[in-house]
Amino acid sequence: MNKRYKLSEVTKELVAVAQGIKKAETVIKNGNLINVNTGEILENIDVAITHGRIALVGDAEHTIGENTQVIDANGLYIAPGFMDGHIHVESSMLSVKEYAKAVIPHGTTAIYMDPHEIGNVLGMKGIKLMIEDGQDVPLRVYTAMPSCVPATPGFEDNGAAINAEDISESMKWDSVAGLGEMMNFPGVLSGDSSIHDELMETLDANKTITGHYSIPETKMGLNGYIASGVRCCHESVRKEDALAKMRLGMYVQLREGSAWHDVKETVRSITENHIDTRFATLVSDDTHPETLIKKGHLDHIVKRAIEEGVDPITAIQMVTINVADCFNMNRDLGSVSPGKWADIVLLKDLARVQVDKVLINGELVSDKQKLCVDIVKTPYPDFAKNTMNVGRALNEQDFHVATPDDKKDKAFVRVMEIIEAKVGTYSRKAYLPIKDGLVQNDLSKDVIKAAVIERHNATGTMGKGYVSGFGLKQGAVASTVAHDSHNLLIVGTNDADMALAGNTLSEVGGGMVAVKDGKVIALNPLPIAGLMSEEDAQVVAGNVKRLDEAWKTLGCDIESPFMTMALISLAVLPELRLTNRGLFDTVNFKKVSIFAE
Repeated sequence: MNKRYKLSEVTKELVAVAQGIKKAETVIKNGNLINVNTGEILENIDVAITHGRIALVGDAEHTIGENTQVIDANGLYIAPGFMDGHIHVESSMLSVKEYAKAVIPHGTTAIYMDPHEIGNVLGMKGIKLMIEDGQDVPLRVYTAMPSCVPATPGFEDNGAAINAEDISESMKWDSVAGLGEMMNFPGVLSGDSSIHDELMETLDANKTITGHYSIPETKMGLNGYIASGVRCCHESVRKEDALAKMRLGMYVQLREGSAWHDVKETVRSITENHIDTRFATLVSDDTHPETLIKKGHLDHIVKRAIEEGVDPITAIQMVTINVADCFNMNRDLGSVSPGKWADIVLLKDLARVQVDKVLINGELVSDKQKLCVDIVKTPYPDFAKNTMNVGRALNEQDFHVATPDDKKDKAFVRVMEIIEAKVGTYSRKAYLPIKDGLVQNDLSKDVIKAAVIERHNATGTMGKGYVSGFGLKQGAVASTVAHDSHNLLIVGTNDADMALAGNTLSEVGGGMVAVKDGKVIALNPLPIAGLMSEEDAQVVAGNVKRLDEAWKTLGCDIESPFMTMALISLAVLPELRLTNRGLFDTVNFKKVSIFAE
């Protein structure tokens, strides 16, 4: 991997190459430049590169010497490398190195990862592991230091805590670009000192505060949230939300992941209003390995924006220069311009965003969708693989829900209704039958049981509730990918299979499992913090595919059901959520009973 030079270290070399006094190390010849600075395409453009940076854009014939590598870009489009401004690598279930292998061929040259998933399990130790894992890969791996660990104190129990002192220390690290998504917007708006201390440490370091404003209120609350210094937000699900944020100078991160398909709606804020798009970016947030393999990464998301009516050049700006501006890194990144790092994507087809070659730091790292460099796998230490601490084996009785009134034949309960391909839930109510003093599932109404069990410190705490929308007719499913505390989450049609699903994950160190009639029918082991695998994307994608098939066998046919299930416990999203401490009304931020009467 080429050395990464600061601009201050190579100013003389860049000037000399631009004038032909010295020869370029690499020259890209005769391409069609997507100039994101001016929003135009320039034909027959060369790019001269030395010391990992761009020395000249234009006619580079005078920079070519005997030892210059020449890349023929005739018929190709030259674009800046694609940058993902909000991504949880853990959601891919891959290590950082394996994730880099998967996304580089799709034109991704930089990511801003928020490792709050592993942070909730292993704290700063886990975050440092991921940062270290991303240090010797071509992909530029920047970190947004997790801000809300735990995400909702008092609502749930996780494995670690991160405070303002930790944030202050991390802001000194070169790889840290800012603060991770500030999910505790109520804390921001109420003036919570611990939250504002984190904001202060980030602002004093002149780094970016990334946001998470998930409610449709766009007046006083949104203004206050942005006024606190929060610079961007990926939680817009309506065109109105996205437009309001951009009008207030907030970078809107339009999301298209494996389960959350928000671009179709949110991009209308642009296509229907014909606004300046400098504050619009595209992000993936959460992406499964099968999506990365079959559809791609940012190349797929840019294509989706184009399909919804965004001009191709504008869509490219939304994953390049706008992202660099958001993170105050446009001196080095975001455009094909003199002085910038030579992170470049060559496209065969602009409208379909077909990636032909990828250069990072001036080095050809992918050609024809194949890596040209070796990325050597580094094993994670044992402490990161021993995180299942439920304390005991589960049994059927653990999942019983006793009625408060055994004289009735029905119980009136609260139900979380999931929404396919969306992050929200609806808070519903339903009558469920009672048998032998226990509240039953009602498959005819698609209402089944859910449970969240603390798995970090063997506290024995367990929350129970009911969920609808999955369509399960039999069996049970379980996962230790359960945002954000990543406790043991189980959903099922019967208590015996729920117990087996939970015990299976305890035995393998975490992951995802599907159970039917007392047998495991699909398993995806995730031994790193119960979140990630050490296997490559193809292996993990195969496991996920078998899980998807198992879900269908059990009756569910929604897209990426495990990803939707994983948000059942995320108590910062509306409207009703379940944690190890019970049910929470996340509109009014209060605990509520499972019984609605």
